[in-house]
Amino acid sequence: MTTTPGERFRHHAEEYSEDADDERPLGAYSVLLVAYISVVTALVVLGRKRLPGTLAPSDLALGAVATFIGTRTITKHPIASPIRMPFTKFAGVSGPSELAEDVRASGWRHAIGELLTCPFCLSQWMATTLVTGVVVAPRLTRTVMSVLAIVGASDFLQLAYARAQDLASD
Repeated sequence: MTTTPGERFRHHAEEYSEDADDERPLGAYSVLLVAYISVVTALVVLGRKRLPGTLAPSDLALGAVATFIGTRTITKHPIASPIRMPFTKFAGVSGPSELAEDVRASGWRHAIGELLTCPFCLSQWMATTLVTGVVVAPRLTRTVMSVLAIVGASDFLQLAYARAQDLASD
């Protein structure tokens, strides 16, 4: 009996998640993955003449800090909760200026909710965006990365200051 690729996918997806406590939206994950790969491929094809051999160490360092704070802002910051709201449910405060949210629903909403609440998941997308920006619009992107890096350093200093205050009052 011949099966279609879609039927084989569904069969493998059922086997993959049969013992899971929650449904894994593998179809939505697959579409998001294909979309990411398609965008990266298009960027490489369209910008292949502009691609540098390597990025400068300063761009790598700035990009790493900007990716860290950018993903934390999107995935955890209260001010970005309206972006996450259609896909998540408020579950409490998880740290200074950070929210805990539960992913809601199933299918697409669940897959996007996971992406928007996981800084580790979103970092790939953020880093790709920033590296593309360095190639396409380097001055603007370096400015944005600098702002994000300054915010990250400020957040670290705020936490260090609060810890020092706690230690001084003990």
